[in-house]
Amino acid sequence: MALDDHVRRFHPVTLGLLTLFSIVELCITAWLQAHYNAHHNYPNLSTRDRTTFLLFASSWTIFFSLAFITLFMHSASTGSVLTSVASHFVIFFMTWVFWTAGAASITSALGGGIDCSNAGIPYCDQLMAEMAFAWICWAFVTIFLIAILGLGIRTIRRGSGYRGQLVSHTY
Repeated sequence: MALDDHVRRFHPVTLGLLTLFSIVELCITAWLQAHYNAHHNYPNLSTRDRTTFLLFASSWTIFFSLAFITLFMHSASTGSVLTSVASHFVIFFMTWVFWTAGAASITSALGGGIDCSNAGIPYCDQLMAEMAFAWICWAFVTIFLIAILGLGIRTIRRGSGYRGQLVSHTY
């Protein structure tokens, strides 16, 4: 089954990249939040609050991505409910909702983007990077969620149901 071989490669690589970009987002949002708390110079309350939400979203994503990589590498096809299509779908659908809300809300707070050369907003470049990495994380979660949906359809057709595993055999 060549598809299972691709899933075995795709899963950790995609979640690894998502973790990497989420760590970058975590660093940016934590830095911004620390400076906002220390100097109270945030552009407005909505930008500060949306930065806090993206700090949460990136922390959530790092935790669950690393957890699912570990679980997948340990027991991808042994029948664990933690590595099932259903568990992947539930957690990463919630993650997708968080990134959709976070990326859209910070984009809205920044008016779709700012020309930092003459904006006069403190930490303008960091805010633009925050917005960019939020959309990058959203894209990775979207791709991963679409793949999980496809694998879910495959497990249902295979007769395993939603509790079926992402891969059907072990080496």
